[in-house]
Amino acid sequence: MSSANPRVPRVLVAGIGNVFLGDDGFGSEVARRLAAEPLPENVTVTDYGIRGMHLAFDLLDGYDVLLLVDALPHGAAPGDVTVLEVGEEDLGSGEFDAHGMSPVAVLGSLGSLGGRLPPRTFVVGCEPADVGEGIGLSPAVAAAVQTALSAIRVLIPGDPVDLTSIAKGV
Repeated sequence: MSSANPRVPRVLVAGIGNVFLGDDGFGSEVARRLAAEPLPENVTVTDYGIRGMHLAFDLLDGYDVLLLVDALPHGAAPGDVTVLEVGEEDLGSGEFDAHGMSPVAVLGSLGSLGGRLPPRTFVVGCEPADVGEGIGLSPAVAAAVQTALSAIRVLIPGDPVDLTSIAKGV
């Protein structure tokens, strides 16, 4: 009698943003800091910046969970971190730009690139204070990096788990 070994889900943490536009570089900074930490073998961290095509092709490698980290303007106080789960119904359509980053368009394009539906996807977003030209995060957004890292650590499954349980505690 053999027992099947549960598979550890493959996780991609994708930092998104333009470091030349102030707080829009939030995702890139979080990815840089997370990549410097010891992580489970099933986790890949990449700073995609504005390279949407690169993210789309990497997603074709069969990740089970995608954590998008980005500036997320939605009317909250600067530095507020929000975690959202993105479903297929949220994708809609977006114009895919090979030289830009629109996460909705990237995820929506996977089928046309020969892939399957997007993996289970979460957005770890931070309300920006300033996305004008300039390098560096505002004080409120820089302080939120640690909060985002904590949220990501909760979302990363380290042991074989049921994917429906990974968002608990967020």
